[in-house]
Amino acid sequence: MQFLPDGVPMWAAVVAVAAAFFSAALTAAFGIGGGLALLAVMSIVFPAPAVVPVHGVAQLGSNTGRFVLQMKDTVWPIVLWFTAGGVLGALFGGRLAVELPVWALRAGVAIFILYTVWGPRPKGFLPGPITFFSTGAIGSFLTMFFGATGPIAATMLSAAKLGRLNLVATHASCMMAQHGLKILVFGALGFAYAPWVWLILAILAFGFLGTYLGTRMLRRMPEQLFRTGFKYVLTVIAAYLLLAAAAEVIPMAAKTD
Repeated sequence: MQFLPDGVPMWAAVVAVAAAFFSAALTAAFGIGGGLALLAVMSIVFPAPAVVPVHGVAQLGSNTGRFVLQMKDTVWPIVLWFTAGGVLGALFGGRLAVELPVWALRAGVAIFILYTVWGPRPKGFLPGPITFFSTGAIGSFLTMFFGATGPIAATMLSAAKLGRLNLVATHASCMMAQHGLKILVFGALGFAYAPWVWLILAILAFGFLGTYLGTRMLRRMPEQLFRTGFKYVLTVIAAYLLLAAAAEVIPMAAKTD
């Protein structure tokens, strides 16, 4: 019986499983950050065509674990509007080719995060059904190509002024719906998940352990410490995205000179 898919050595599988544990703990504690960290690791150790689909399954497991452990704190109206928009975004994202290059998507998401976290809030801005629906649609569309779009939902939820437990639990529910939709679409488009089953199960198991650890940390964390940590984790993610965008666009610009 073959436990690893073709093209994935044992060392790569061990690195991915370890990354699933630590990234899940980070996300459970601060509500954000682990998905992008795990995507970065998988992009290094997995074949390119498998990165986004397998990352989606890993994130579904991680967020399902958070959902189970934090369900009582979920704000359900937000989740329902977000999921409704997510269905629309996933359908279009699965059928359309994104015209913007990846570096432009990364830079755009980074600027959006930085403005939302640190910039002045537009007058009259009030999170509501339209905002939640639109965020779900945009995030689900981009996740088909970009993989980790949790920061988009996180910035929307930060504007909703939820308590730390409500924010993390609601974000988990939104991301669970988004990644579930993504997996269904990739399966319909023909990605073969079967060779990855055993590795995915290991990733899910260790991801749940990380989620359990992070949830215990969250419940003991003072509200102000969470708020500060949440903002700075988002800022680090934005900086990473800008650097990744620059690393891709600078060589292209040099070739044209």
